[in-house]
Amino acid sequence: MLVVTTLSDQSVICTLGTSTEVMDGPMRVLVTGGSGLVGRAIERVVKEGEGREGEEWIFLSSKEANLVSAEETRAVFQKHRPTHVIHLAAMVGGLYRNMRQNLDFWRDNVHINDNVLHMSQEFGVVKVVSCLSTCVFPDKTTYPIDETMMHNGAPHVSNYGYAYAKRMIDVHNRACFQQYGLRYTAIIPTNIFGPHDNFNIEDGHVMPGLVHKTYLAKKEGKPLEVWGSGRALRQFIFSVDLARLFVWALREYNEVEPIIASVGEEEEQSVKDAVDAVVEGFGFKGEVISFPFGVNYPFHPQTLTNRSQYDTSRSDGQIKKTASNAKLRKYLPDFKFTPFKEAVKETCDWLAANYDIARK
Repeated sequence: MLVVTTLSDQSVICTLGTSTEVMDGPMRVLVTGGSGLVGRAIERVVKEGEGREGEEWIFLSSKEANLVSAEETRAVFQKHRPTHVIHLAAMVGGLYRNMRQNLDFWRDNVHINDNVLHMSQEFGVVKVVSCLSTCVFPDKTTYPIDETMMHNGAPHVSNYGYAYAKRMIDVHNRACFQQYGLRYTAIIPTNIFGPHDNFNIEDGHVMPGLVHKTYLAKKEGKPLEVWGSGRALRQFIFSVDLARLFVWALREYNEVEPIIASVGEEEEQSVKDAVDAVVEGFGFKGEVISFPFGVNYPFHPQTLTNRSQYDTSRSDGQIKKTASNAKLRKYLPDFKFTPFKEAVKETCDWLAANYDIARK
């Protein structure tokens, strides 16, 4: 039986079993950033069967505590006394917000990460699995990138504040193991998307931004304009798939070195591919013009009615950051990722059904 108790506006406790009182030392998992994209996906998979009898899952909202504050972070750990932590909380944003606010991304994330990891150590947390990003990898590198290459050079200039702050989680984890023997680790996902994302067009990530813009273009009967050239390549991972991998890592992955969570290199998509999938997901039939650099390009080979307009004055960010999932496949050779178009369609349907309450 799964019991859900509201902590605050968006914070919940999920308890598996008949009651917490009868459990003898249950695993108590604190999920920071629990009301965000990945947190909500973890909550979903725990409810749908990934949770086990006798476990308590606490999904912490930013409304309950500002983790930039050491005092508020300590109060959270004092209150919930977790035995395990999945650390997702972060100041996040898309390419253009990162370019404007590199200092803010550096300072806030360094404080959040240090507070959560230090309190985990102080309160005797057995295991922490943090969330990194492929932006931690060097801009000038060879491909595919793998887990050993994180510190081999400077990250891309567009989001170096966020990237360096995330890198410091790995430094902290390694030092914790060296000094205290603690096996705190991290997952490095590629581009995440799914229900409950932040669909802000100006400051969000590429996929939720595309989903929101296409929703509005269809609703308002306007052309779809896409920022950048459409050439940038990304490996997209559905938030629900990533959630399952976080639960697996919490239970089974015992290395301090992080692990990349991604579809294979062969499933890398261009932003143009992502646009195609979103347009298909919404059944958008509106005007889309010019791909790329002003060259007319038919969206569907069989029709000239759907075309897309790419604003090439906008930055593409890092053109490619192809990641190897060989290490993940060594551990989980049979893990099945949700097909890309199916995941995109579910995301489009979720936004359409929840537009009024979605973050945007």
